[in-house]
Amino acid sequence: MALPTKGRVIVETTAGEVDIELWSKETPKTCRNFLALAMEGYYDGVIFHRIVPDFLVQTGDRTGTGAGGESFYGEPFEDEIHPRLRFVHRGLVGMANNGTKNSNDSQFFITLNRADELNGKHTLFGRVVGDTIFNVLKIGEMEIDANERPVYPPKIKRIRIIDNPFPDIVPRITAEEKRAQQRAREQAQREREEEQRRRGAKKDVKLLSFGGEEEAEEEPVVFKKKPIVRPDLVDNPELPATISSIISEPPAPKAKDKEKERSHKRERTEEPESRSQQSEKPEKKAKKDDSDITKIREKHEREKAAQSNSRQAEIEKMEAEIRKLTRRGEESDEDERAKKKPKKSLLEEEMAKYAKGRGLHKKGKAKKDEGDVLAALNSFRNKLKSTAIEDSPPPEQQEKPTGEGAEAVGAAGAQEEESLEVDNDTGFLGHALHFPKGNEEEVLKAEREYEVIDPRQRGARAKEEERERKRAMKAKDITGGRGFRR
Repeated sequence: MALPTKGRVIVETTAGEVDIELWSKETPKTCRNFLALAMEGYYDGVIFHRIVPDFLVQTGDRTGTGAGGESFYGEPFEDEIHPRLRFVHRGLVGMANNGTKNSNDSQFFITLNRADELNGKHTLFGRVVGDTIFNVLKIGEMEIDANERPVYPPKIKRIRIIDNPFPDIVPRITAEEKRAQQRAREQAQREREEEQRRRGAKKDVKLLSFGGEEEAEEEPVVFKKKPIVRPDLVDNPELPATISSIISEPPAPKAKDKEKERSHKRERTEEPESRSQQSEKPEKKAKKDDSDITKIREKHEREKAAQSNSRQAEIEKMEAEIRKLTRRGEESDEDERAKKKPKKSLLEEEMAKYAKGRGLHKKGKAKKDEGDVLAALNSFRNKLKSTAIEDSPPPEQQEKPTGEGAEAVGAAGAQEEESLEVDNDTGFLGHALHFPKGNEEEVLKAEREYEVIDPRQRGARAKEEERERKRAMKAKDITGGRGFRR
């Protein structure tokens, strides 16, 4: 019978809730550490960093590596091994250590099966109750890598304390305060990032704009041109009109410019003559090009026809070679079949020894004519007829010899017994079968001992007896009645 529990928490994970009851009386220090860390929100957001299928799932390390963790007491605390608390089934919660005694911190595990090897080495302080054990099994079935780390690790969202057996626990910081601090840090970080973005924001005109950026696009910047002025030459620099008029006057033409204009005029007059000459040349070139194109086309057609013929010849040659190879292969196969005789097995060899006279060795040939068999039978019948059958009297009627005759017969019988070893093949042909005469006694004996009973006859006989009995009774009644009347 399990020990009674005192204390209860619900671990909210991404795989569902896990309801845990605590043995706070048997393991007070371990349960106090677990509840204090839960109050401080230490386990919020912690992943299940280790999954051993059909053994356990482990969590409680904020670093997510399995090498971290800290206790509520500031240092590792001792084990609390109870003799009646043992890892005998799934759903038991125990403290993880670094492989040595008294090295507990914040990491804990939940078993997925019986684990006798953990007894006496790890503190067992709780058990999973209800249907929430199936959420633990769901975590244990997740995909893992070669180092027993889940590929997509589930997380602990938070731990809700339903029944606190230690009301005197004063956490260093509550989970709500910790969450508020975390939200404040995140808000401050966002504000700093926004400020930096505003300060160092520069519009990149090379990037494409979409939707809202087009609406927020600034007006085009108008650049004002400054007048080109020589302050040392002009008394009043604020008169841009006079200066711009001076600047806009064209300069006087020079001698070099005049020579250039003359050369351009000459080129213009020479251009029509060169154009007329050039127009005659293209016509001649076009005729030559047409003749060249026809020659090239004819040449290309000849080459194409030659290529097709050569290709056809190659195909025919290859087909002939393939036919030769196939013929050679068939001939070689036939030769090999003729050379290779099928090997007889040991069973066939033994059967061949005893096949004589059975016709087994004549398989595939025509059956032997039945005339030979009939001829053999006729010869045997003639042999029997030709043999003289001795008409000797039956053995019972033969007279028994007496005196010297008996001795002679005994001596002859002894000689015959000695000569029994000689096999006389034709002696059996003259033998005759005799039965004793006057076997009426045997027949009567057989009829007495062996009676054939027909059930139909028995039924008919019984009916006949019943009729006779009724007739007798009827006749008796009639005679008795007459006597009474008299």
